Amino acid sequence: MTNLKKRMVALSMILAMGVTSTMGCGNGGTKDKEVNSSTEAVTEETDTAKESSETAAKETKALNESSEAPTEKAAVAEGVISDEEATLKIYAQYADEDTKIPFDYAKKQMAIAYPNVTLDLDIEAQDDGQKLQTYAATGNLPDIFRVELAQIEAFKKSGNVMVLNDISDKIGFTDKVYDSCKNILYHDDGNIYAFPYAGNEVVLWYYNKDLFAQYNLEVPKTYEELKNVIRVMKKNDIIPMTIFAKEKWITTALYDSIATRYDVGGIDKLDKQNGSITDDAYVKAANTMHELVLEGLLPSGVTSMNYDQAASLFYEGKAAMFMNGQWEIEMATDNMGDKVDWMYYPAEDEAAYEACKTAWSGGGSPSGFAVNPKSEHAELAAEVAAFISEKFCEAKYMYRSNPLIAVKVDVEPEKALTPMMQKLAEVLPDTTSNTKFDWGLTNSIFKTGIEDQSQFLCTDQYSAEEFINEMTGVMERMGQE
Repeated sequence: MTNLKKRMVALSMILAMGVTSTMGCGNGGTKDKEVNSSTEAVTEETDTAKESSETAAKETKALNESSEAPTEKAAVAEGVISDEEATLKIYAQYADEDTKIPFDYAKKQMAIAYPNVTLDLDIEAQDDGQKLQTYAATGNLPDIFRVELAQIEAFKKSGNVMVLNDISDKIGFTDKVYDSCKNILYHDDGNIYAFPYAGNEVVLWYYNKDLFAQYNLEVPKTYEELKNVIRVMKKNDIIPMTIFAKEKWITTALYDSIATRYDVGGIDKLDKQNGSITDDAYVKAANTMHELVLEGLLPSGVTSMNYDQAASLFYEGKAAMFMNGQWEIEMATDNMGDKVDWMYYPAEDEAAYEACKTAWSGGGSPSGFAVNPKSEHAELAAEVAAFISEKFCEAKYMYRSNPLIAVKVDVEPEKALTPMMQKLAEVLPDTTSNTKFDWGLTNSIFKTGIEDQSQFLCTDQYSAEEFINEMTGVMERMGQE
């Protein structure tokens, strides 16, 4: 049978199953104790890692043996570029449930939709991109490889990453990406360099519903209402909010979540030098954060507090509120059940609160599966990379109950979403803007400056004026680069 006939038979089988192309937005992850440029850390070879690997193997086996066919729901590509026989080398993560299950699922879907393509997996090293850089420097880049923004920036300059705009449009991938995730699809220069599967992650303010009910407190919408919550909690020996301010990314996120209520661009706007720290919005944000700290929002010694200490205070009912990324949802639910929920960030007044509800602190940056422009099968590799990214989204949602994915999907999760995650999943499509997490900032001078100064601002010895003065110097140095 010819290659073309094989492909037509395979595609006919899929269509006979009544399957359609589908799509979602978001990505989970665990950053509560460690943050770096890679959002998916690989577990060390400990007993825990071994357990994780065995679990992944069981889930993968169940996936493969299932007669119910999520593995048979391969979406047909909207544009077929080539039916050529090819072996494509792919450089991707493959270490735990969050990485093995999506890859195995995508590979099985490919066997149906692309019988002419064989994937040769090169497991990604957890070395901050060094192995990939070496591949690029020696002319040995795989056909498809996973990239973060840092690699995109470097490979753009060296001509080692393919521009995917035309192919993305041709095969319909562009239309499948949520509007709220277009910031992850497009680079600032307007080009697509990678097909994303992880969506925007967000900063959440969590609160203890029982404590709020016990003291007859409503979820605060304004800073004045928040100050009242602080006073009531302190009067009853409850810490109003706990954060692990020993880590500077979370103090940056606290300032950013306040700044977005005055300017939705938040720290991302400053990082790109599209705004100034002396703009009214950023001055107001510094003053508001200082006032809340003076009121007693945070516990004494907060800048020495690590994640375990801060989370324990919240889970044990000794703190009324807690701040972290949405990845805290599962842990919070496990520890507190239906006693915990997340709130929208308070604002200056109710009008600003309503207007900025879905202007999130946190976000994502261009990343995903990129293509080697020098590949012998570059166009086919691009089509396959898009297909894999879409299948990753399906698997993350189905098998990992993770709705933070980049493209829309119509599959159902095997395990029901927790109430907090369901609530978030319902509002994410309505996102009006995202800023950046600390690790997504691109200007190293600004990143270091905002980390240091936001941590100082968490103490009552440091004024908003000092913060603005120091950050003014930081931004002057940015302009001299």
